[in-house]
Parts: sequence; C-alpha cells; structure tokens
Amino acid sequence: MLIKTRGIILRSIKYSETSIISDIYTEEKGLRSYIISGVRKKNARISPSLLQVMTLVEIVAYHRDDKELCRIKEIKTAEVYSSIPFDFLKGSLGLFIAELAQKTIQEAEENQALFNFLFDTFLHLDKTPHSIANLHLHFMLTFSTFLGFRPDGKYSELSPLFDLKEGIFTKQVNHVYFLKPTISQILDQLLNSTAQNSHLIKLSKANRKLLLTQLINYYRLHIENLPTINAHTILQEVLDD
Repeated sequence: MLIKTRGIILRSIKYSETSIISDIYTEEKGLRSYIISGVRKKNARISPSLLQVMTLVEIVAYHRDDKELCRIKEIKTAEVYSSIPFDFLKGSLGLFIAELAQKTIQEAEENQALFNFLFDTFLHLDKTPHSIANLHLHFMLTFSTFLGFRPDGKYSELSPLFDLKEGIFTKQVNHVYFLKPTISQILDQLLNSTAQNSHLIKLSKANRKLLLTQLINYYRLHIENLPTINAHTILQEVLDD
C-alpha cells in the first residue's frame, strides 16, 4: 500500500551504482529503511540532497509491514533549514543527534511523541540564536525518557552522586559507574531545564566533555549491544575550539 508521512533522514548509504538506502524515522511507521532507485544518475528525478542526514521530509512510499526495505515513490522537504547547512557546529551537533537516534531506536511502529520530539529538536537547532553548547546533553537526557531509562531522583546533600548503572541520584555506590557531586549537580540542572533555556547552564569545556562521555557510557549501560557512536568525537573537537 501507499503511505504519505513526514520523516527525518537519519542515515543514507550508497547502494549499487545509482541508488541510495536511507534510514528514515517516520511519523506513521517509526524507523524504516527505504531504497531510492536511480537517485545518483545524472538526470535523476529525485535530488540526492533530499537524502542528506537531518533533512526533514515528506514522503510517499510503498509500504509493507513484512518487508525490511521498501521503496519511495515521492519525496520533498517538509522544512527548509536556514542555518544548519552553514554552521559547522550546528551541523556537527545535528549529525550526533541523528546518529544516536538511528542507533538506539528499535521501534518500527508509530510513536507520535517521539517523532514530534525529534522533529522539533532539529527545528530548534536550526532556529535558535542562543549557544547550543549544552543542547546535545539536554537532548540525551530527554531522549532517554523515550528509551525507558530517564534519570530518577534529584541532586541534594543526601543524594550527591548519580549512579549510572541504576539511573538514580544516591548517597553512595559500590562500583565505578557514577558521577561525582559536581557533575551530578550539573546533570540535575540539565534535567530541570528546557531545550530553550539549557544554554543558561554554565559548564566548563572540561566538564561538558566529561558529561558527554559519561552520558554515552550511561546509554551503553542501559542499551544492550549499543553500536559505537562516532559523531561525538567530532563534536567534542568542535566544542573545544
């Protein structure tokens, strides 16, 4: 059957001499893989630029629930970015978000709340005039809610440590997977912020880098066989500049 849905391009890879396979998180069917034939031909009907990672699209696709790879009939942009294509930091952060989503989402079914969150995250990244240095950290914490392991509790004198294995603020731990009080307090501040005001939280470059590394560890502890995340190394280098 034919379906019409909005989507977010999370990954695109070359396939054969002229085609591309794209992983698209769709509003109607969750995370799906689509083959777009002939897109790399000289006079292709569909421009390869539509299949770049982070692109927000509207597609008409041939869909079958029992097929892992379906075909796209039509595709067009749903929103046109005004700053991401020209801002290296925004582009790097967006690639990190896209890679994390592509490697962690398991659902091949509709999840309207998650779709809206991801779609709005990329729109905010594109439109915000404020610093985005903390946005990836806030994204990871909010995204963990949809994945089922949002940090529980709050930072206080009675619970100054964040236990990465248990996902809670606590007084003491008996293993090495925890955040010390300074970083735990920052984590709590991010949990109680919004994407729109996360830039107001003051972090040193060293603490921002440490927290990113520890949040990736947090994901690894809670998602079995999580593939290696690559984009964060580039993001760290950009944020260090």
